Amino acid sequence: MRIALGLQYDGASFTGWQTQPDGRAVQDVLQSALREFAQQPIEVVCAGRTDAGVHATAQVVHLDCELVREENAWVRGLNRFLPSQVAVRWARRVPAEFHARYSARSRSYQYWILNDPVRSPLHEHRAGWIFRPLDEAAMELAAQSLVGTHDFSSFRSAQCQARSPVREIQLLRIERHGRMLRIQVRANAFLHHMVRNLVGTLVWVGIGRRPAAWAAEVLQARDRFAAAPTLDAAGLYLTRVEYDPAFDLPQPPEPSLAWMA
Repeated sequence: MRIALGLQYDGASFTGWQTQPDGRAVQDVLQSALREFAQQPIEVVCAGRTDAGVHATAQVVHLDCELVREENAWVRGLNRFLPSQVAVRWARRVPAEFHARYSARSRSYQYWILNDPVRSPLHEHRAGWIFRPLDEAAMELAAQSLVGTHDFSSFRSAQCQARSPVREIQLLRIERHGRMLRIQVRANAFLHHMVRNLVGTLVWVGIGRRPAAWAAEVLQARDRFAAAPTLDAAGLYLTRVEYDPAFDLPQPPEPSLAWMA
């Protein structure tokens, strides 16, 4: 039997999604909870491998297990064994052809920036911090040159193991909400550090260090050294994974602005 789970986690205290020898990854604590709940070792596959410090409001994983339980029992049972920073939000039985990673049609992230002259301890590990004023209109103009199907080599890390740097950005939007900026990006898939590198480049435009047209030049360069530095992981959230509606998986609403602003 194949089960899909919807997860939320605060990534600040984890080394990322993927299992690590020290057991401090999100995958490690989830598989530990599964071992306690099902009394057998179970491996999980996720929709998107988040880095150290990156959060998720809508991660999706799948697992195979012979244990038969009601969907709500998976939620309550696993949450009993999970640390407070991780929670299973829903569980669904899915057909064998469902795959959390390969069945995904798109993935959406949000990056939150505290744009304030003085840092806030309430946003520590929750948002990136830029103390210089940001011009969100210039950032939005720069962002539009990055939408579409392109070679994103300028925005991938040196450790990226993807076979192709070509990805399709379907949406890239910048919105200001008081002293907070929210950057939304949706793509068919992402390269390693791609979102944080995109945001870093947009921030350089926002502070006036580069003109809006520079983003297109960075894209065409296909060279990581042409782009701005990688921005902090703290402001990044995996917020949605889209699948064929036939799988009938819950789709959580976009995170409320009130929780961050």
